[in-house]
Amino acid sequence: MTSIVKLEHLSHRYSSAWAIRDINMEIAQSGIVGLLGSNGAGKSTTMNILCGALNQTEGNVYINGISMREQPEQAKKEIGFLPQNPPLYMDLTVDEYLSYCAGLRLMPKDAMKPAIKEAKERCGIDHYSSRLIRNLSGGYRQRVGIAQAIVHRPKLVVLDEPTNGLDPNQIIEVRALIKEIAQDRAVIFSSHILSEVQLLCKEIKMIESGRIVFSDTMDAFNNYVEPHSVLIHMENPPSAAELQKLEGVTRADFLTERQVRVYFNGGQDITERIVTASVQYGWRLREISLDKSALDEIFKQLSSQQHN
Repeated sequence: MTSIVKLEHLSHRYSSAWAIRDINMEIAQSGIVGLLGSNGAGKSTTMNILCGALNQTEGNVYINGISMREQPEQAKKEIGFLPQNPPLYMDLTVDEYLSYCAGLRLMPKDAMKPAIKEAKERCGIDHYSSRLIRNLSGGYRQRVGIAQAIVHRPKLVVLDEPTNGLDPNQIIEVRALIKEIAQDRAVIFSSHILSEVQLLCKEIKMIESGRIVFSDTMDAFNNYVEPHSVLIHMENPPSAAELQKLEGVTRADFLTERQVRVYFNGGQDITERIVTASVQYGWRLREISLDKSALDEIFKQLSSQQHN
């Protein structure tokens, strides 16, 4: 089966500095792929080239087998794009705006009306058809932004930080909408928030310093964020030296008189060992929680592996 997206040796530079370098990537026909990277890592440059908004310095982009460089119009017909700041026209109604967007995509006139209705229903904005966009809440404006990205029924939808600036309830609603859209097309979901990508994506591409440093399933990625320390609170704590005698414990740092961070290697049965020792020696354990690796630590780890 043809990949919906294929990037070959993609590189781009602004003046003398390379923003991205030698990016190779393939994305299947359906499902959500997370594009993860810290701010300034090269995500937006990659997406702008992928969507035809920026011409790359080197390399090739193929959308559903069509070369973006040789047949840009045909390639762009297969793409829906929601930038970080949705390109909304506040003085248009929802219907006027979506009609305008469908026209930009060169949709046949007789196909526009049913396509707009389908996009509105899918995004839950049908009842706001005649409402001015300026009078919609942030969550509904984002839905209109997603509707314009799918109105022409593209095979690929690219979403750049689609939950940015939304409240918790709106974020949950937009997540559910993205999952639904991904059932019959490919979705690229860009974010710098690890938890967002983990909740939505089955596959992940990680960009750091303009290069792909990780490309695999979310399960494989989660191996890099396995807990490596526990935070414990005890009423009658032992010394750091005593804690370090436990099998697998490498270090113990007291944060307060009764709270200590314990670093370990090996299996996660460290919590069982701590609980057992607490009961045996009367440490009076009150709370224990696993720490996750910080995202910048993961980037550092993956980047160093890439350069080795």
